[in-house]
Amino acid sequence: MIRDARIPEKIMRRQNVTPGSYVGIASRAMVQAPLYSARGDAFPASDAGARARAGIALSIPNLITLGRILLVPIVVWAIASGTMWIAFVLFLTAGISDAVDGYLAKRFHMTTMLGAYLDPLADKALIVSIYLTLGINGLIPGWLVILVVSRDIMIIGAVMLSWLVGSPLTVKPLLVSKLNTVAQIVFACVVLGTLGFGYKLPMLTLVLMGLVAALTLLSVAAYVAEWVRHMNSTAAKP
Repeated sequence: MIRDARIPEKIMRRQNVTPGSYVGIASRAMVQAPLYSARGDAFPASDAGARARAGIALSIPNLITLGRILLVPIVVWAIASGTMWIAFVLFLTAGISDAVDGYLAKRFHMTTMLGAYLDPLADKALIVSIYLTLGINGLIPGWLVILVVSRDIMIIGAVMLSWLVGSPLTVKPLLVSKLNTVAQIVFACVVLGTLGFGYKLPMLTLVLMGLVAALTLLSVAAYVAEWVRHMNSTAAKP
């Protein structure tokens, strides 16, 4: 029997879950992979699994996202070995690829379930890895690394807890969260660029570091407030 690939989406729509959010990823992880193509066409039962897997594997945006994930250890190596200009170029390439795969997926209707998993994971893996490596090598303050990494851990933990207690939380990207991500990327670019090409921009670096810290704290506060509001409203229901 061919299972309906739209069941997960129906569940997610009923609970108002954003596909690219933490909850969207968790929701998709709780169901089996669909046996429909990215266009929504059902495959014959005899070769449904093989063709569905092939369609996912050959998706150009997914391949670009996978390439971005493969860049992570290379960027970490470049930072650890002191070749900052290589790390800067690779990080910039990864940022451009993020925009390209998103454009291709939307423009040519090549969005897939695999892409919904990979894209946010690739972004977080890249940012967290770079901040950790820069912090370990003493190139950025340790407190900033702890702040950035702890934010993501707290959000994921809150979402998982809400699911475990039977009260799924809808986590939508907030404006402050988007601004925080942009600030994190720009700050990392400036740090890698100044280290790689020998420029001295102490004031800009300091301002961006303060901006990242402030937006990270505001983002945590916003998500915690949303989580507490959700849990209280759920507990108040009969």
